[in-house]
Amino acid sequence: MKKEEIKNIPENPGVYIFKNVKGEVIYVGKAANLRRRASSYFSGRNIKDSRIAEEARDIEYEETETVIEALIREAELIKKYRPSYNIKENDDRSFLHVVITDENYPRVLLTRGKDLENYKKRSVFGPFVYSSEIRNALKIIRRIFPYSTHTEKEIGKGRGCFYHQINLCPGVCAGKMSRSEYLKNIRNIELFLKGKRKEIISRLTKRMKEASKKMEYEKAEEFKRKIDALSYIQETALLSKKEKGDGVLRIEGYDVSNISGDLSVGSMVVFKGGEPSKSDYRLFNIRSVRGPNDIDMIKEILRRRVENNWPLPSVIVVDGGEGQVNGTKEVLGEKGLDIPVVGIAKGVDRKGERMVGDSVKVEKDILIKVQREAHRFALSHHRRTRKKNFL
Repeated sequence: MKKEEIKNIPENPGVYIFKNVKGEVIYVGKAANLRRRASSYFSGRNIKDSRIAEEARDIEYEETETVIEALIREAELIKKYRPSYNIKENDDRSFLHVVITDENYPRVLLTRGKDLENYKKRSVFGPFVYSSEIRNALKIIRRIFPYSTHTEKEIGKGRGCFYHQINLCPGVCAGKMSRSEYLKNIRNIELFLKGKRKEIISRLTKRMKEASKKMEYEKAEEFKRKIDALSYIQETALLSKKEKGDGVLRIEGYDVSNISGDLSVGSMVVFKGGEPSKSDYRLFNIRSVRGPNDIDMIKEILRRRVENNWPLPSVIVVDGGEGQVNGTKEVLGEKGLDIPVVGIAKGVDRKGERMVGDSVKVEKDILIKVQREAHRFALSHHRRTRKKNFL
């Protein structure tokens, strides 16, 4: 196959299928940009890609609307064709599968192919070749449709687990969701993993309208939140470095500044490649929070930030501890975003820094640098606001 044949492939998400001279499928892959990924096989970046390009005589592709749907379709095609270059390096019993158990309150679990026999299964999806991608995909799904991983013995016991507190478990462990409602969540997860996102949106839209007619406005708003999250899924966590373009890590830092809740302002700073990108900095005057509540202020800033069509960060740094981290994750969850969040809190006696939140592969010194710059930027804006108010 010649590299020139790639030029007619669209630059959209999807799956691609390489075939040999006999018409046999030798490799299936997924990409955020089909043309760019297909072209990369001719760059000689590694032996495997070069061998695929040399053996391939034809390439077919299917476009998808999102990367997560491409990931799901890739698993379906690998299961169907068992391409040699997909499975030769691994026994497919070692690949990950998503299992939805056949129980009163089905669990959603990740397991290796060799362990599938250990579960009574309602449905199975996979195999998924890259564990990090399906793990991140499930994080995105769980923020839209919370699910349980509790055994039958744990259902209805206790006051709610940690994951319920951060809105990832619907609270079946504490009896806070009926079985019928929970099964609707599970059905939506199954539809999602079958690539039927539009069908889910249609179902939720119908339920939203029904709730609105009954004047159940809180329920209608919850359906709308899920529809929005499904419509605008952000999938940076599913992209490999080579699909992200230049591979430059974008880190965003947030902080607030006020005097006992008055004249409250917030800052967003951006670092690219470990250095400040001041043209991307943003300032916020707090609108909705009254009184000294840093967590609610951070949440307001994040909600306003995600409404803008700015590039998404790889990591978010917030000034503060567990409260600020959980508040940030709550807002990200509302939009179906899964971005690592690191909080930097003052240590004992305000000495040193204590890292909380997610573990990220970024040097601690850089994270602290981002946090201090966010603090400096917020404080300088607050001083200007104070001076202007005084005058």
